[in-house]
Amino acid sequence: MRFHRCLILLFIAVYLLMLFGGAALKPGYSPLSQYISELGASGSAHARLISLFGFIPVGILAALLLCVFAGKVPVRGASRFGYWLLMFEPLAWIGSALAPCDLGCPTSGSVSQSLHTLLGVFTYLGTALGLLLLATTPAIRPGKRLLWIALAGLWMLLFVLMGIEPLQPWRGLLQRLAEWSVYGTLCISAWRLATPVPVAHTAVTRASG
Repeated sequence: MRFHRCLILLFIAVYLLMLFGGAALKPGYSPLSQYISELGASGSAHARLISLFGFIPVGILAALLLCVFAGKVPVRGASRFGYWLLMFEPLAWIGSALAPCDLGCPTSGSVSQSLHTLLGVFTYLGTALGLLLLATTPAIRPGKRLLWIALAGLWMLLFVLMGIEPLQPWRGLLQRLAEWSVYGTLCISAWRLATPVPVAHTAVTRASG
């Protein structure tokens, strides 16, 4: 269990280091108006450094977390499929390093930008579907079902808002709010799964079953 919790903390640390350290390296970079992908934009300062030592480690750690917790999450059927749809997130991080966006991260441009945009659309839609399917997890309380549904709705709402022209000066902030809400919920859920159950509680549960 200690390994699982250490892995969660490592992911959080590397993610925040990439996010804030990368922004500090970029002259004139604005976290409020610029996408996270623009930290590794083609032709920008320190793009390769941030991609290799930021995006890729974040993606690898996220994928490792999903694999490590696969046997611990109480999912089956549709909810298990939803769980694995979350693998779009680590693939998006690694994909952002392999197919970086152009400067300014436009919706169209080079081949790399087109691949980047396509990956982003699939990632947001896949993650939203994954969160919705997690709401079908057996034996969870109605409140938790509503949480996953609300989280999927918030994720897609912020995704749509990012593309609205008048809100472009805030698209970086909107993207960060989307990631922090989803990643934060997933990390908290994983932390709770990694917390050892007291022996007395385990004995009572088994006896009642």
